[in-house]
Amino acid sequence: MAGTALIVIDMLNPYDHEDADELAANVERIVDPLAELVERARDSDVELIYVNDNYGDFAASRDDLVRRAVDGRHPELVEPLLPPDGCAFLQKVRHSAFFSTALAYLLGQRNVERVILAGQVTEQCILYTALDAYVRHLNVCVPADAVAPIDPELGDAALEMMRRNMRAEILSASRVLARA
Repeated sequence: MAGTALIVIDMLNPYDHEDADELAANVERIVDPLAELVERARDSDVELIYVNDNYGDFAASRDDLVRRAVDGRHPELVEPLLPPDGCAFLQKVRHSAFFSTALAYLLGQRNVERVILAGQVTEQCILYTALDAYVRHLNVCVPADAVAPIDPELGDAALEMMRRNMRAEILSASRVLARA
């Protein structure tokens, strides 16, 4: 679908932070739907963009971030979602995929008007990226079964905020795939 980008956020995670156990338990359920979304994007006109936290290491390369995540505590959550060759890959330093990155420029260059946000953490990075996309007049879609919260209640509240306040489409990954 021309004008659409799937943005995979923060799936290269070594799971070595304070709330990693809670997050990892919730990430388990999104691996398959998200992997299917990524595969569908690769087989279509949907732009595939990975944006990942650099964890404060400004010298880290894409390969460094992949290696740390695969060598981390939950490689089974990382390996099915490694960024494929040829997709755009941006590093971020804070919650929003737009903050201090070239994402807005990249989307403009590729004439993207609709973003599908997937990955982790629903009540943090996904929510803040959705807000930044909305204020840039992008249409926002979030497949609820392809985003993972740390706290499920806060994750549900974040999805509702995105739906009500940012006019985000909250769909299942299979419905997103049907539209792409």
